Amino acid sequence: MGEHFNEKEEKLTKGMIISGIVVIAILVTTLIVYLVNVNNSITNEEVLEEIGEVRNNEDSEKVSTSMGKTVNEASNELNAVTNTSKEENTTNVTNTNSTSNVTNTTKAQKSEDTNTSNTNTTNTTEQEKEVEEKEVKFNAPIKGEILREFAPDSLVYSNTLEEWITHSGIDIKADKTSVVTAAADGEVESIKNDPRYGLTVIVNHDGGYQTVYANLLTAEFVVEGEKIEAGQTIGTVGNTATFEISDDYHLHFELLKNGEYLNPTSHMEF
Repeated sequence: MGEHFNEKEEKLTKGMIISGIVVIAILVTTLIVYLVNVNNSITNEEVLEEIGEVRNNEDSEKVSTSMGKTVNEASNELNAVTNTSKEENTTNVTNTNSTSNVTNTTKAQKSEDTNTSNTNTTNTTEQEKEVEEKEVKFNAPIKGEILREFAPDSLVYSNTLEEWITHSGIDIKADKTSVVTAAADGEVESIKNDPRYGLTVIVNHDGGYQTVYANLLTAEFVVEGEKIEAGQTIGTVGNTATFEISDDYHLHFELLKNGEYLNPTSHMEF
């Protein structure tokens, strides 16, 4: 009986010991977990506090940098900004003035060029008018009967061609080798053998006038480019004009002004 009781008491004791151990283990585990959580919480707060301190320090440094400037430093910076602005404005004004000066110079040059051009044009026009208005006095290159009249717009009969033709000059009858003289002062433009007019001398005169001496026998008295005087010998009468070869000996004479044919009998006596 006594042994049986002791066994039960021993089992109860062991059970209580084990239960106590389990409870202690639970308590210890709970405590450890609690301490870990508290430690983590403290660490996070410290980190947040440190981050806040860093930010506060940076802001403080920024404010300190801005607020820590002396009055002289601030004044100097303001002056520097003001001077920079003035320099920019001065540069802009200078550029504007330069552009304006260049524009004015260009306009002045254009105006001068225009005035010069107008003056030159006026002078040239006046000179041309003076040349055109200058009348030239003509003398007959040879005296004689007029065989064929001036007929630029009507028809005259050609014995050589045996047909009616226009006639841009006059034919003055003269003996063979009769002397032909210049009708006015001028310059010999050309001496040539024309297929229709034969040996021909052309002379230019003032005022845009020009005289033509054709059907000549000789023309060795003048040369091309020579300046001649009124009455100076040009050549002699011949019969070299192929389209007038059937006519009597004569001088075929023409008078032009600015390229237009004129009636020689209206400007000189024959």
